[in-house]
Amino acid sequence: MRAAVLGRPVGHSLSPLLHRAAYAALGLDDWTYDALDVGAEDLPVLLAGLGPEWRGFSVTMPCKQAAVAVADTVELLPRLLGAANTLVRTDTGWRAENTDVAGVGMALQLGGVEQVEHAAVLGAGGTAAAAVTALASLGARHVDVVVREPARAADLLRVLDALGVTADVQRLDRTGTLTAPVVVSTVPVSGQPAVAELAWWRGQTVLDVLYAGWPTPLAQRVAEAGGRTISGLEVLFWQATAQVELMTGHPAPIEAMRAALDA
Repeated sequence: MRAAVLGRPVGHSLSPLLHRAAYAALGLDDWTYDALDVGAEDLPVLLAGLGPEWRGFSVTMPCKQAAVAVADTVELLPRLLGAANTLVRTDTGWRAENTDVAGVGMALQLGGVEQVEHAAVLGAGGTAAAAVTALASLGARHVDVVVREPARAADLLRVLDALGVTADVQRLDRTGTLTAPVVVSTVPVSGQPAVAELAWWRGQTVLDVLYAGWPTPLAQRVAEAGGRTISGLEVLFWQATAQVELMTGHPAPIEAMRAALDA
């Protein structure tokens, strides 16, 4: 059986590490997991040419929206978000799933955020949509959406409206202060200088979905201000455990996967 992570770029991904550790712990010696450099426009052709040995894919940028479009069945979460981070082979074709919501939710809860009413999200892409959904599941009734270009927040506002969560759109300003006690940053590496310069404050909890080069400039600045930070590694880990279960049908070997990540 075969599985892989799809995206571009994809060479930095730690998904192969986690999934291969899971296969080894589960005794799935005939399973392999690779990293495939694939763009969104390549996805339909790729899936059409695969044999039955391919059982699933982890999907990263820029393919998350394309995964919804190409799937034969789309589950509720990816339909709501317009983005899927998982494709699973079924008897009737490919099924689109989204485990990013579970990943963000678990990362926040294990980081001490068991309930929140007011939160903020930096960015407005597919990961931001997963983040607001996770925040809504933890009780958020209002979310500040902070973006460079407010016009880009339309899809995210649609998701928030469907969830019954009110929102304000704020333009990202280096001198600004975020009043929300819980913040999820989904900005890419290129956006780190801008978000790191925001006026962070003691007692604030910030989840940065980036994990390469931890602590990120944002995480360093939040810690210096007396805030609490949560690494994107936690999001990666928990969304991967859910993917393993979806693709293999076996409970994820949490301890083995954690040991591989820590190592």
